[in-house]
Amino acid sequence: MTQEQALSILKTGANVFLTGEPGAGKTYTLNRYLAHLDACGVSVAVTASTGIAATHVSGMTIHAWSGIGARDSLSEQDIDMVLQKEKYVKRMRKANVLVIDEISMLSAGALDAVEILCRRARGIGEPFGGMQLIVVGDFFQLPPITPYGQVPQFAFESPAWKRANMLTCYLEEQHRQEDELLLGLLSSIRRAEVEEEHFNLLAEQTDIAYEGVEPTRLFTHNKDVDALNAAELAKLSGTKKRYTMRGTGAKPLVEGLMKTCLSPQTLDLAVEAMVMCTKNNFEAGYVNGTLGRVVEFSKGDSFPIIETADGKRLKIEPTTWTLQEDGKVRAEVAQIPLRLAWAITIHKSQGMSLDAAEIDLRNAFTYGQGYVALSRVRTLAGMKIIGVGPNALIVDPRIVAADAKFRAGSDEAETAFGTVAEEELETLAKQFIERVGGKYKEGGSDQPRAAREPREPAVPTEEITRTHYEAGKTLADIARARELTIGTVWGHIEKLVRDGVLPETALDARVTSGAPWQETYEVIREALAACGVEKLKPLYDYLNEAHSYEEIRIARAVYMRREANEA
Repeated sequence: MTQEQALSILKTGANVFLTGEPGAGKTYTLNRYLAHLDACGVSVAVTASTGIAATHVSGMTIHAWSGIGARDSLSEQDIDMVLQKEKYVKRMRKANVLVIDEISMLSAGALDAVEILCRRARGIGEPFGGMQLIVVGDFFQLPPITPYGQVPQFAFESPAWKRANMLTCYLEEQHRQEDELLLGLLSSIRRAEVEEEHFNLLAEQTDIAYEGVEPTRLFTHNKDVDALNAAELAKLSGTKKRYTMRGTGAKPLVEGLMKTCLSPQTLDLAVEAMVMCTKNNFEAGYVNGTLGRVVEFSKGDSFPIIETADGKRLKIEPTTWTLQEDGKVRAEVAQIPLRLAWAITIHKSQGMSLDAAEIDLRNAFTYGQGYVALSRVRTLAGMKIIGVGPNALIVDPRIVAADAKFRAGSDEAETAFGTVAEEELETLAKQFIERVGGKYKEGGSDQPRAAREPREPAVPTEEITRTHYEAGKTLADIARARELTIGTVWGHIEKLVRDGVLPETALDARVTSGAPWQETYEVIREALAACGVEKLKPLYDYLNEAHSYEEIRIARAVYMRREANEA
């Protein structure tokens, strides 16, 4: 199917799976359709299965958008809790088109959960509450992450996919003819037709020299990544900075959270260290997967400043990871959201496009790893192969079988829509736009704007509180002005202090019931040193109930931030 044919089908409002090999133009076709919807005034939710993929489409993760979080399934209680939160319900009711990019990494359970939430939030019994669903991607890319020993369930295996009656648009044109040999190799892997000649081709890539470019090393296992990163860090002659993860909450929960956190418990950095961001922070300009190089450490707080590939300089400050249960934070850890990245795992490379890479496939252990790694690089000339294991180029037989069905389904859709007159397609497109509240533009542009005006990012609610606070308002005044509870405003101030957004110098009698801030802090600091930071009740009792829980929380945030800076 061509891009034009796929675009015509998308415009009719059909639910579509947009797929194709690397270079077929999936993202370009999607952007053309989004431009068409934008011109017609249709509300669209653009999401992706991972943080770095979300940046490619200027969206957010489907997990964050829908409220499912890291869960793969939702109980009735979970569903009720999500639907009690107005922001999620508003999103689902506002959007008339839902886009999910990098669909390969979204599990069947997660897609089912999103479908149920959309249907119930919108109060419409149709699949996904009547929204047009567009999923984009390639199932030959990496599968959903599953616990060890479990077989991943792909999105196309979910009841939600079947209920949505998805049409497949399989793009077959090739718009990235940079290297015919590489494209031929990738096509053979997809068809499960790898021969000895393909291994010989990769064997010829073992003696490659790079000039003027630092290759990214791709490994299958974290242990290999960690070993190479440690060796590269040791080569740097500058002073090393160490950042130690801090935690609050029940010890077993904190320990579990520390083990699953993408940032290490002890992070050593130096100027010139290659790093990767480990958490999404759209306001600060980075996401989980952003690569950069440490160029300096900030004066005063000594936080790393990195330079990304596009030349942006970003100050990376500590952030928190939390474990919540029934809406309450049970454990929390704080660390600089970075890890060393001279080498990264193939899993983390998905969605990236690299000029040069050294690829080690000797220990490939899951379907698709070889395909993902090889498809990150634009040409064979930019690829050095360290080694290839016997199973490195094998893909999941379920995907091979499903791909044949997708191709056949795409052919059927192409034939069916090919018999429809252009005037009728135009009528269908107009009817869909009007049905979802837009205004159809005859002959309107569907070309992506080369320099689209950036949308104003949503201002975090605590940032609005900070603006009021810095204007001199009391917390009670802020609560009244914003129609919030006083407890919510206290929570905003605590987070702003903990994240370093609101400096300690801004704290005054407004957060200490009228007493001087520094005097109050010194008293509470002694209690924190004696009782620890995990629980508030022992601190409250230690202070003979002389200071409120809110005062203790603010002082604790300052105390923990000072501790992190001194580490």
